[in-house]
Amino acid sequence: MIIAIDGPAAAGKGTLARRLAVHFDLAYLDTGLIYRAVGKKVLDAGADPEDAEASEAVARALQATDLETQGLRTDETAQAASKVSAVPGVRAALLEFQRDFAAYPPDGKKGAVLDGRDIGTVVCPDADAKLFVSASTEVRAERRLKELQERGLEAIYARVLEDMKERDARDSSRAASPLEPAKDAHQLDTSTLDADQVFAKALEVISSREA
Repeated sequence: MIIAIDGPAAAGKGTLARRLAVHFDLAYLDTGLIYRAVGKKVLDAGADPEDAEASEAVARALQATDLETQGLRTDETAQAASKVSAVPGVRAALLEFQRDFAAYPPDGKKGAVLDGRDIGTVVCPDADAKLFVSASTEVRAERRLKELQERGLEAIYARVLEDMKERDARDSSRAASPLEPAKDAHQLDTSTLDADQVFAKALEVISSREA
């Protein structure tokens, strides 16, 4: 069983994907971490994330252990990840990593849950279930602000909102695998839902597709 979950930042797709993986006993891959790992390695090397040659070289050399690097959840890394993900060569280099994970899940699992921005459209177009999780930009900015504050980081709502709008625009307008729902994806707006409600709705969708 392959479950593809796509959507913009702070829509709640990661929380949902992890819960579904546990519920169905499937392997889980946060594909955003792959791009964050590339973005961070590019930054650590003193290079520009928008430098296609530098970013591609890092992507081709990426190892699974790089996903365990400290600092992958910072906002700086997130911005770098969004930039490297717009480089076609980076996406091509990491596509095989993701498809291998789905085709050969680790630990003997019977399937996988992958979340990202082009899982249902590009990485796993034949996934058994596809969900596109979204929420209003304002709600997502509030969630990200709360997340940053809980981590002890100083953040201002207006800046978080502006960064999110810029990232959404970049992710949606890029030439390579833009952020958009797969034609057969179930769209789930989480703006007014809590995590339990989102999980319940997702289970309904997946169960109906299994029937």
